[in-house]
Amino acid sequence: MLKYVETKNAPAAIGPYSQGIIVNGIAFFSGQIPLSPVTGEVVGTTIQEQTEQVMANIKALLESQGAKFADVVKTTCFLADIADFAAFNEIYAKYFTGKPARSCVAVKDLPKGVLCEVECIAAVEK
Repeated sequence: MLKYVETKNAPAAIGPYSQGIIVNGIAFFSGQIPLSPVTGEVVGTTIQEQTEQVMANIKALLESQGAKFADVVKTTCFLADIADFAAFNEIYAKYFTGKPARSCVAVKDLPKGVLCEVECIAAVEK
């Protein structure tokens, strides 16, 4: 049985998808971009500012399921510019101290013209 994630502490989905789905104790969270959960507007103009907001959004999703960053087993990271890789990693490393498996790629464009997006998979309570 699927359980849908819904929290007002992370941005609402801006398309035909959910914030996340949980099945068999595994949460598949949709990609987070640096949107304010209150206003729906992009937060920050630098990769550092935007990455911090993405992490805040991921934290809210995790907490909504009683989980922490240490419960994340896999992330997929998308960067608008691979030149931001080092600066992105600096912020990312502060949060994902458990070093989950990860893919990180540069893409041509991201929604709303943001600089980064991160999706994750985490172990959560059933």
